[in-house]
Amino acid sequence: MLYENLEKIIEDSYDETVKLRRYLHMNPELSFQEEHTREYILKKLKEYGYSDIKENVGGNGILATYDSQNEGPIIGLRADFDALPIQEETDLEFRSQKDGVMHACGHDVHTAILLSVAKAVKASTDPLYGKIIFIFQHAEELPPGGAKAIVASGELSEIDYIYGLHVHGNDKFDGKINYCSGYAMAASDNFEIKIQGAGGHGSAPHMTTDSTVVAAFLIQQLQTIISRKKDPSESGVLTIAIFKSGEGAHNIIADTATLKGTVRTLNPEVQALVESEMRKMTALICEAHGAKATVSYEKGYPAVFNHKEPTELVKNLFEKKFGAGQAEAVAPAMGGEDFAYYLEEKPGTFFYVPAGIPEQEINYPHHHSKFTVDERSMLVGAKAFSLIIDHYLSGAKTEGSDTDKKAGEYA
Repeated sequence: MLYENLEKIIEDSYDETVKLRRYLHMNPELSFQEEHTREYILKKLKEYGYSDIKENVGGNGILATYDSQNEGPIIGLRADFDALPIQEETDLEFRSQKDGVMHACGHDVHTAILLSVAKAVKASTDPLYGKIIFIFQHAEELPPGGAKAIVASGELSEIDYIYGLHVHGNDKFDGKINYCSGYAMAASDNFEIKIQGAGGHGSAPHMTTDSTVVAAFLIQQLQTIISRKKDPSESGVLTIAIFKSGEGAHNIIADTATLKGTVRTLNPEVQALVESEMRKMTALICEAHGAKATVSYEKGYPAVFNHKEPTELVKNLFEKKFGAGQAEAVAPAMGGEDFAYYLEEKPGTFFYVPAGIPEQEINYPHHHSKFTVDERSMLVGAKAFSLIIDHYLSGAKTEGSDTDKKAGEYA
């Protein structure tokens, strides 16, 4: 009966959850600046009856623990709550009230989902066995991210399994969840290449080392790392996002040029290959043209690796409750997500909830100024989390049982 009771509380509280999400949407805060959002989450948790709350974990992180006082598994459920430096361009009545800041990735939805689940757990009268640590995480959008610092704090060391979710605004809401076992999201690295040539007058190129020409040639050749150096069965993306040279004069050959971009990979060996080849290729091409270069390569979040058993667990729990085909496998995505740090430490999975509005002709992707979601997706996410809670904490463990056997029941 635990799940059924959680589900009823969540459904009965849906209007409140919508109001909560819309309040967060109207009041977004950037990564590492989420002071008001943090206070708002704390206020809600205390209203729901939580007293075992750890504040400022790894920065602005919040950990709220539900302890059943009965022996059992310890699970972690996570939501992020930072926004993006984007000017919102929707016509929503509850659009952002802060110029240049917007919840364009659904973190307001994630937080509302987890708060609704935390409320339901506290309001339920069913006996539970074990603990739930509700993780409200700051700064997912900006490396080094909040997850890394929360993990480094050691406050999650007792957790047995960890789960998180993400709404997908450009996939139309259909009441389903999506999952991906193994590598599911990419490591996200950034790089900057500075090319030093020798500038001069446009009428005398032979007297210069044209950094613009060198950079243009390098852009084309860097793509061969992906097409000719990497195993084609492995995923990888190399994008040049910024190319800058010159200062505006039409007759001056630029002295320097700068390239900036991102590398996305799933396999750590491919990640190492791309960085190595980029450094080698840049040095050799610049030398051949008489220029010099420096390469700055910054590794971002690691790839998200979903553990097989917890992933299968979520799939089977959801299908057992809502029907075959209600959990669909999806291909790995090349976006980044700092949930990867939790999964490096603990077994678990990161799944998705389609949340695009079916009636809209266009559902814009994450990080777009017109990003919107179907708020009914919050019920789907909350129910998925509730199924996980029911699975782990609904009954006393028999002698000799452990969390691995419990997790594997539906695998």
